[in-house]
Amino acid sequence: MLINISNHPHEGWQPAQRKAAKIYGNIIDIPFPTIPPKATTTQVERMAVEYLNDILSLIRQHHNPPTVVHLMGEMTFTHTLVAKLRAKGIPCMASTTERMVTVNGDTKKTIFKFTQFRPYY
Repeated sequence: MLINISNHPHEGWQPAQRKAAKIYGNIIDIPFPTIPPKATTTQVERMAVEYLNDILSLIRQHHNPPTVVHLMGEMTFTHTLVAKLRAKGIPCMASTTERMVTVNGDTKKTIFKFTQFRPYY
């Protein structure tokens, strides 16, 4: 099972990313939380603990190990949650993309092309 914690539900992923994710089985989306810019380290820690508990509950519900967590978003929360998940033996990964930019006058268009999933270490 792949748990996707990001602002991008898997239904909107590019075909290559969905195909790469298939090796993990079912995909479950959890929206990435809004992290207030003025949040303290303690507040971010509490949010990460809440998400950790939700993920552990989800894993127990689905009885479907192994599980991997795809985690993309605000860096301090991501770092904290990755550390907590890895301490529980749950692997985490990020998605990598190739950034393709075209500029036409005052208009800049950016397209992100999925490349691979990369584990957090």
